[in-house]
Formats: sequence, structure tokens, C-alpha cells
Amino acid sequence: MESPFKPDILRGKVALLTGGGSGIGFELSTQFGKHGASVAIMGRRRNVINDAVSVLQSLGIPAVGFEGDVRKPEDARRVVEATVDKFGKLDILVNAAAGNFLVAAEDLSPNGFKTVMDIDSVGTFTMCHEALKYLKRGGPGKDPSTGGFILNISATLHYTASWYQIHVSAAKSAVDSLTRSLALEWGTDYDIRVNGIAPGPIGDTTGLSKLRPKEINSGVAQSVPLYKVGEKWDIAMAAIYLASVAGKYINGTTLIVDGGLWLSQPRHVPKEAVQQLSRTVEKRSRAEPAGIPASKL
Repeated sequence: MESPFKPDILRGKVALLTGGGSGIGFELSTQFGKHGASVAIMGRRRNVINDAVSVLQSLGIPAVGFEGDVRKPEDARRVVEATVDKFGKLDILVNAAAGNFLVAAEDLSPNGFKTVMDIDSVGTFTMCHEALKYLKRGGPGKDPSTGGFILNISATLHYTASWYQIHVSAAKSAVDSLTRSLALEWGTDYDIRVNGIAPGPIGDTTGLSKLRPKEINSGVAQSVPLYKVGEKWDIAMAAIYLASVAGKYINGTTLIVDGGLWLSQPRHVPKEAVQQLSRTVEKRSRAEPAGIPASKL
């Protein structure tokens, strides 16, 4: 789909994206570049990074890739510094690196739980911590009156509860809390806005194929109020909005982009029967004696 935003809305910005070489992260990298930003991506797989950078450069996007693990402070520091060395500054940090797999709680080892926590939540904080001096107002290459922007990719799994996702639910809950706390502290002290996006089921992503594999559920779209799964483009457009001047007064918010799925539950009564049922229940309620306790106690 064609973007509703001007192609230069991020002109002059430099964005570093963890997990920016594949899935939703790569769509974010692509759309940030198409809207004027220079793009650096970070990931653990060199071949994925190289392929992604090649595609971005073929689109005329200034792009560079760095191999690194967000769980390692030395890698985070090296990649942030290399991005600034390459482009002269850092305006936007996107934390999209994540780990996930289906597993029942009793079958999840403490090490497996820790691994996902380390990638999603500790890794997000590590990247933010290393990027702070470049993102803050007056940082290297920055305007002395304007700070940068951090975007944390979350999920909706923990807003209620999700089967076989205790590790990711805990990690993303921490990410949401981190987003709010940094928005408060760093927004106040450094003029850095910190927001999040919580994607729902997004087609053609590893996340959807892992969480809703066709072997157990091929009708995921039927559970979404809008009766369709989202596109990576939907997440990218939300990110462009939040990162651009259009979102300049939004801070500490995690934007849910899931078609309303997290709100949904099966209908208990067919829509056409609601009015009649309501009348019946109301009539019965009015007929009951007032002031008589219903409890046997």
C-alpha cells in the first residue's frame, strides 16, 4: 500500500534498529528509509544482515548493518558507536529484537525463560542505556534543543494471558514498564520520547507462524474483530507516525495495533437475540420482590 505520509517526513534522521533485518523489523527499516532516514540494522545473523542491507541500498536508502547481540553490553556499545561514526549522529532507536517459541509453563526451563527475558527486556534496556548519550538533547551531532526517540516493540500477550507464552508475556510486560519509566525520566531530563507498539497477529511473520501454526489454528483472522490479520506495513506506518513530528507530544504510550483482538471474546448471545433477551431479563428483574435477600445466609 502507498504510505499516507510525505516521503521526506524523516529526512535527515538516523535510525538504528535491532532485529531490523527480518520480519517486522525489516519492514520498519525499509519504511524508515523510504521516508528519508538513514538506517543501521543490528542482528546476530550476518547473512540476514547482509541481505537486508543489500535490499535497502538497492532502494536508494543509506544503510549499514552490524552483527551483534543485544544481550551483550559490549556489542550494544560497539554498534551504537559505529552507527554514529557512520552517519554522524543517532536520532531514533528501535528495539525490535525478540525471542519466542510455544511451550507449556511446566516444560519451560529456567534457562529458556531467562533467555527470552534477556533478549526482550534486558536487551531493550541495554540498547537504551548505551544509546542515551547520543539520543539526549545536545548529544553528539544532536540539536541542543531537541532529543531523540526510542521505540520498543512489545506485544499484547500479557494484557490478559496467553497459552504457552509465559516467558514472552513476562518479558514484554517488562518492556512496557520500561517504556513508561524511561518516558518519565528521560523525557523530563533529556527530551527523549519513549513509546512502544504492541502488534497483534501480523501475516507473513515468524511470530504468527510460531504462535498460530497452521497445525493448531488456521482461522486466526476469524478471532479478530476486523476479521483479518494485520500487515507488517500497518506496524511500520504506526512507527512512522510515532517517530515523526506528527507524534511529537506522544510519550510513554504503547500503541496497540492488533485490529482489536486483545479486546475480543466469543459472543455469548447472537446479536439478533440480544434485544429480546434483554427485555426478558429486565421484565424478570422487575417482577422480583424488592428488599428480600437472595442469599441463604
